[in-house]
Amino acid sequence: MTEEHFWTLVQAPDFHATPDEISDNLKNKLEQLCDSELADFDKYFNQKMRISYTWDLWAAAFIICGCNSEYAFSEFRSWLISRGRAIFDKALENPDNLAGYDVIPVKDEQPYPYLDEYDLLAGQIYENRNEDELPFVPSGVDEPQGKRFKNKAKFLKLQYPELFKLYWQ
Repeated sequence: MTEEHFWTLVQAPDFHATPDEISDNLKNKLEQLCDSELADFDKYFNQKMRISYTWDLWAAAFIICGCNSEYAFSEFRSWLISRGRAIFDKALENPDNLAGYDVIPVKDEQPYPYLDEYDLLAGQIYENRNEDELPFVPSGVDEPQGKRFKNKAKFLKLQYPELFKLYWQ
């Protein structure tokens, strides 16, 4: 599997579909893969999760949706990966770039950029087929990269002016 193939599989076909629809779409695609391709997909996914584990991106998630836990930030990064390579790369370059895209879904009239267990789909399919887990790929990262953000409005507004304007409440 190439990185390009990974991105064609993981990108949601409809950015405003429900989280379940997005997960079901990926699950259907992954079920067509052989076991070695599932393992490759999982490695790519874990790599993207690792490089997006940054305080800058967490600050953006905090502004957009109040993301304030490890679990929620993991689900946010899964959501970000589902937006595809171009948006993912732009968000890593500068998280404030997310303000320029109409990709953040709404649930109960609130921004909801989360995909629950999206990162586990390949492993679940593999385990169902083989009654064994995919090989463990350690993240090698205990803390987000960069400097912890200050969650005070004045600091967030300076660092992420576009996201702040759109989402801060």
